Amino acid sequence: MDLLSWKRFAVGVGAGVAVTLIAKNQLDKNQGQLSPEKALKMVKRKAESLGSIDGSWVHMITEEYEQDQLKYDVYRGGITCTDDSGSMSAYEFYVDASSGAILKLEKQED
Repeated sequence: MDLLSWKRFAVGVGAGVAVTLIAKNQLDKNQGQLSPEKALKMVKRKAESLGSIDGSWVHMITEEYEQDQLKYDVYRGGITCTDDSGSMSAYEFYVDASSGAILKLEKQED
């Protein structure tokens, strides 16, 4: 192999290593986190006692939430429920992105 071929080979290997490191970094960031869809599904399952769920939403990106001087990466979202009497209520929630624990479920005032 001549010098130019070795340079191309070295550049290719370097680029491959760089892409691998970037991909690994991204996977490490998301490792251990629930998907936002799974977090929403867990909240809906737990909130069935509030009534039938008519609507729901969740932010796709985690945000920092502090409770009792502890910081969590959370998904924030909301659900709309209709109870047995036909009354509709909206709730906002914060779910720990690592464990799926509902840290806050608060009824929104009209």
